[in-house]
This record gives sequence, structure tokens and C-alpha cells, in this order.
Amino acid sequence: MRPHRLRSVLISVCVSSAVALSGAVPAVAHSSPAPPRTVAGAGSLTALTDLFAERLLVADKVAAAKYGTATPIDDPVREKTILDDVAARAAGLGLDPQAVTAVFRDQIEANKLVQRGLYARWDAHPEERPTERPDLVKEVRPVLDRITTQLLTALQETRTLRAGTSCGPRLRVAAVRSAFGHRLDRLHAEGLVRASASVCENSP
Repeated sequence: MRPHRLRSVLISVCVSSAVALSGAVPAVAHSSPAPPRTVAGAGSLTALTDLFAERLLVADKVAAAKYGTATPIDDPVREKTILDDVAARAAGLGLDPQAVTAVFRDQIEANKLVQRGLYARWDAHPEERPTERPDLVKEVRPVLDRITTQLLTALQETRTLRAGTSCGPRLRVAAVRSAFGHRLDRLHAEGLVRASASVCENSP
């Protein structure tokens, strides 16, 4: 898997989508709240990348909950709790705990990448700052917990694909489908690249 190649393809798709939707590329793109257009079959890599994209869009709510407060973007204690939990659950599913932990660490880092990007956007454009502050514990974390369970299932169902030599090309196609289906902007497309880094087990 080559991240720079995936990044360039995803950005091209995101710009093309923006043009198709608005007739022009906006100066500051946003992810759309519209429902995703992709419908991934069980066992496909698109099932993974769709969940990655969904989790990245939840990062908007995480950022909105934290922005302007003393709560930092980095939360090492919660991150360790998540990684320890998925490692234990991976073993029960017959998955390699280290490989699964790597994938989830990528999700955490991708989420923080989006949060930092949103902070920078809101600092530069105060008119775009969120007007509501979601409740992290009651509103946001249950969604993330649900996605975690779905990701573990998807990782189990895609074991053969992720171990195969064609994983890289297949992952690029899946990521593009998810980026377009979820109407990701440039920032979230960058997050999707980061989130996908450890999917293919035999990547060079």
C-alpha cells in the first residue's frame, strides 16, 4: 500500500465531487451530512473503509465537543483503554491482536488529524465554528463504540483479502468509493489515508 498514491487519488475524487455538487471547488470544503451512497457487502474492503469514513465524520462532533474548552485533543488514557479492549476482543475473534491494535491506532490518529484540521479551520474562519457542543459521553462515544464493534467484525470478515497480494489495489478502490459515497472533503480524505495505513498485512 502506498499512502501518497492513495492520498492523491482521494483528493482528486473529493475535488471532483465538490465540482459536481456545487459547480465550483469551494475555498473551504466541508463534509456533507448527507447519508453515504455506498453499500458495502460483507467481507469487502469497502466495508472497512466505509466504517473508517463514518468514524472520521464523527470526529467533527468530537472536535465540536472539545473546541474552546480545556479538554485536549490527545487523550492517552482513553486511547490506551480502547487499544487494550480491541486487542482482547481480537484474540477472541481469532485475529492477531497486534495487527488489530495497529489498525485501531490508525483510527485514533486519523481522528486526531481531522480534529486538528477542524481547529485550524475554525480558528481561521470563526463564522464556521460549531454552534452546539455535543455531549462526548452520552452522544459521541456510544457511536464510536458501535463502530468499534463493527470494525472488529469487518476485520474478521476481510482476513483473507487483507493478507493477499492484491490488498493494496483493492484498498485504493474501496477508499475512493467510500470517499465519494460519504462526500469527504480534503481534510477527511487525508484522515481516510491515515486510517487505512495498516489494513493490508503484507504491504511493503
